[in-house]
Amino acid sequence: MPQVLIPPPYRGPTGGVERVQVHGATVAECIRAIDVRFPDFSAQVFDAHGRVHRFVKLFVNGNEIDRRAVDTPVAERDEVEILAAIAGG
Repeated sequence: MPQVLIPPPYRGPTGGVERVQVHGATVAECIRAIDVRFPDFSAQVFDAHGRVHRFVKLFVNGNEIDRRAVDTPVAERDEVEILAAIAGG
């Protein structure tokens, strides 16, 4: 089962859980699958139109994928990582 790594700023809905195993064939399916266990989690990653928020980066097995490529397939032992870019002055 693929595993999704949750960055600290996005762990509120997960109650602090940093790794979630999910059923999913693509990056998007894996992220949305987290909502089953932790409602509203995917709203931190996707906007109302289903696009990845501007300040979110996604990785599969350590390799960054384009934010528009959320249909990237994942395999049983793959790791999807969400990186929350934090801006500040």
